Amino acid sequence: MTKTITPSRAGGRFEIGRLLLEGRAFFALIVIIAVFSLLSPYYFSVNNFLTMASHVAIFGILAVGMLLVILNGGIDLSVGSTLGLCGVIAGFLMQGVTITQFGVTLYPPVWVVVILTCVLGGLVGLINGVLVARFKVPAFVATLGVMYVARGAALLITNGLTYNNLGGRPELGNTGFNWLGFNHLFGIPIGVVVLVVVALAGNLALSRTAYGRWLYGSGGNERAAELSGVPVRTVKVSVYVLSGICAAVAGLILSSQLTSAGPTAGTSYELTAIAAVVIGGAALTGGRGNVRGTLLGAFVIGFLSDGLVIIGISSYWQTVFTGAVIVLAVLLNAIQYGGRAKRPAAAQPS
Repeated sequence: MTKTITPSRAGGRFEIGRLLLEGRAFFALIVIIAVFSLLSPYYFSVNNFLTMASHVAIFGILAVGMLLVILNGGIDLSVGSTLGLCGVIAGFLMQGVTITQFGVTLYPPVWVVVILTCVLGGLVGLINGVLVARFKVPAFVATLGVMYVARGAALLITNGLTYNNLGGRPELGNTGFNWLGFNHLFGIPIGVVVLVVVALAGNLALSRTAYGRWLYGSGGNERAAELSGVPVRTVKVSVYVLSGICAAVAGLILSSQLTSAGPTAGTSYELTAIAAVVIGGAALTGGRGNVRGTLLGAFVIGFLSDGLVIIGISSYWQTVFTGAVIVLAVLLNAIQYGGRAKRPAAAQPS
């Protein structure tokens, strides 16, 4: 006897499949937590989750900035090098700036260091944005070139060395840099608090403002958005600036956690940020994606990497597993978005 599948049953299976596909990052995170909790008695604990979350915070902040760029249909390969350069500049300022003409050394307070570092990150992003939006340089090429320039600048400034002991001294008025990396607010690491603030700001911008509608619209169909009055070029420049600022914030947190700033910090972090966005369900062609999914993608990568470390897996295998997850995420994205017409997605939730 041939079994007939009724339309309602087929529709139900389709809905279940769609739910699993769209919620893949969440389900993957649940599976990772469950598996590693069984493999290690140390994994499932509040302290360990907070420690892992503080590691994820750096990738998460980078990923939120990367999401904005990808929503616009671009890519930013320079965020890892920007992170390293901004960390080096922060370390340089914390060590004191000597003005040889007057024979004095200035020790700027931490809040000045933070502001100057974020401005630098924004300037690097501005260069990317102008190259892409104004001079029509392909985003891949423009940000690849800026990646090398930023990394080279960091190496030149430090001569390949690392700035250590960034805690400052009370008599100089420049203490407090380690606050970002080691302090807690209501038991939550400051880095995680910063990630939450960045994520909430990104979520509100994408879902509750005209800027968010412009971004989804220009990423979904740039020509149609331009004809609708969207300032496409301004939006394109702004996403790179915001990505650079996010990289600067991540660089400050990483340098604070390490209590040092080295020119090679953030190497390959741009790939991790892109992976988090892709795992979170964003389309690399632009116009589709949200902050919630991106954060889940960052936690999937972070919790997987830390779990492999806890159970003693070789670092080489960690790279293999992480790469496999990224390939699987891209494959699922192709399945999810394959065959759909590219269209504006201004109404997408974030």
